[in-house]
This record gives sequence, C-alpha cells and structure tokens, in this order.
Amino acid sequence: MATTTKKDLIERVAQDTELSRTDVRRAVQSFLEHVIDELARGNRLEFRDFGVFEIRERAGRLAQNPKTLERVAVPPRKSVRFKVGRLMQQSLEDGQVVVSRAGAAEE
Repeated sequence: MATTTKKDLIERVAQDTELSRTDVRRAVQSFLEHVIDELARGNRLEFRDFGVFEIRERAGRLAQNPKTLERVAVPPRKSVRFKVGRLMQQSLEDGQVVVSRAGAAEE
C-alpha cells in the first residue's frame, strides 16, 4: 500500500484543473485549516457522498502500565470520528476510481 501526501494531491489537482500549484496549495491548506477550526468548535462536518467528521468524547478509564503493572488513570479526551459516505463506500467495495478529469464525481 502506497502513501499519498498532501504534496502529491496538490500536484494532481493542479494538473486536473490547470491551476497553479501555488493556488491549489493555498486552497487545500485553507480548506484543511477550516476543517480543523470547525471541529475545534465542536461542529460536525458533512460532505455528501464522501463522509462525516464529528467529535466524540472518550470516557476516562483506568489503564495498566504493562512493565510495572501500575494502575494509571487516563483522563477523558476528545477524538475525531469519520464515517464513510455512500460514494466512498461504493468505491472501496468496487475498487473503482470515482474522480473524472473534470473533477466531478461519477457513479
């Protein structure tokens, strides 16, 4: 399984849209910052057919240090949950690419 980086995605979007890499980089970074800001505010982000990001509160618990067997209290914390959308789920099951050169989703 290969790893795709933000730089790789920026390059692809720049090629597909014929926009400059600088403009695409700014747009992608701005988008990611807005996603982080919305989640930090406790808001749910829904991207139709792609998926939903939401904050979940994880309860505090008692854990155990495996080396010393000492009991340790783990405080409650927030985590991000992602629920896969319909189009992404279909793509994962079918193994088909869903993005056209024009950038529109296909079915």
